[in-house]
Amino acid sequence: MTAAQADPQIDRPALADGAALWRIARDSKTLDLNSSYSYLLWCRDFAATSAVARDAGGEPIGFVTGYVRPDSPHTLLVWQVAVDETHRGRGLAAALLDGLVARTIAEHGVNTVETTITPGNTASERLFTAFAERHGARLEREVLFEAEQFPDGPHDPEVLYRIGPLSP
Repeated sequence: MTAAQADPQIDRPALADGAALWRIARDSKTLDLNSSYSYLLWCRDFAATSAVARDAGGEPIGFVTGYVRPDSPHTLLVWQVAVDETHRGRGLAAALLDGLVARTIAEHGVNTVETTITPGNTASERLFTAFAERHGARLEREVLFEAEQFPDGPHDPEVLYRIGPLSP
């Protein structure tokens, strides 16, 4: 097995990973791209509730960002999931999500995962539906933000996926 084929290492993002996470999000062509500044802040302030996958050379090749909801301390809100194009189709997004959720269950007592997905984002719909099935958890869907609530032009509605309860 070559170094390029080795299983990726999944851990917490570091501040130095912010630029790579921004690039991976930009290149995904499906995520709403946030400012590069926000990815730096995310790596600094939300590293405990986020995960990064690294190749054999230690370079980020995928990530999941999330946070524990302040008004619902047992809920992990998954903000973004992205995998570098050259590493897609290998189950890396699922491994990142499983690893992050296991860590936040152990460290924060999380028992529910939430995310929002725009209709037609089949990859995300499959990722979170399969996650719920793997963990034997209920999956509920409801529109969280209607299209007309977005002030910056046309935007699809955001559908809230709520998955739980999860067990350790």
